[in-house]
Amino acid sequence: MTESRQRAQHFVVTGAGTGIGRAIALRLGAEGAKLSLLARSTDRLHETADALRSLGVTDVHVGGVDIRDRDAVDQAFAAAVNTLGPLRGVVANSGIGGANMPGADDRFDDLVQTNLVGTYSCLRAAQRHLLAGPQPRHMVVVSSILGRIGVAGYTGYCASKAGLLGLTRALAQEFASEGIQVNAVCPGWVNTAMARQGIQAMADGMGISYDAALAEAMSAVPTGRMSEPAHIAGLIAWLVSPDGCGVTGQSLDMNNGAWM
Repeated sequence: MTESRQRAQHFVVTGAGTGIGRAIALRLGAEGAKLSLLARSTDRLHETADALRSLGVTDVHVGGVDIRDRDAVDQAFAAAVNTLGPLRGVVANSGIGGANMPGADDRFDDLVQTNLVGTYSCLRAAQRHLLAGPQPRHMVVVSSILGRIGVAGYTGYCASKAGLLGLTRALAQEFASEGIQVNAVCPGWVNTAMARQGIQAMADGMGISYDAALAEAMSAVPTGRMSEPAHIAGLIAWLVSPDGCGVTGQSLDMNNGAWM
């Protein structure tokens, strides 16, 4: 199969309405993929779909799903496959962020159910709809630098994102003989709305300006800058390209040196 035919196949991208997820969809679409875009809310998914169509991508499917609901996930993946055909891969990017503290309003369960259990449900749903081999098929999980390190007050986020790395290794072992590559990417600070909200929360907590909080956060980053969503998308595009053949069970870091 030629590279162009290989890339002109079907990927599901979850959480594709904003930020990293949208950048991933746009990059894969620009390289010839058919895209199914899934998220809890479809309003921004339609914006991503419109952007894909402006790039000339005609095969785009949009579906709403709460990834905490395993039956709904199964139905959403089945609908995507019924629309655009079997999958060459899935990029499991959906997730939620933020802090959690013990007490009546502790968000720990929701963070883990969404980021870890929900991702697992997406990967198992994708497994049932992958193209037959021998060409490589792909599962890519978007974890975080906080899957590598601990941050006070972020127990749910850190635990869920670290769990994704164990999930990646286990599934890579499980699927290796079938030619399915399973990998994770671990972004550090990325210039997204979620990151900007985090910086603003730091600023509010410290009683300083947004710019001062941003400078404080970047002081711990050797290059002194954030990545852009397109940088993460480029790494994932490489993982699912022929050049990424043989890379499986790995957690790839793009964090401007913040964790080495």
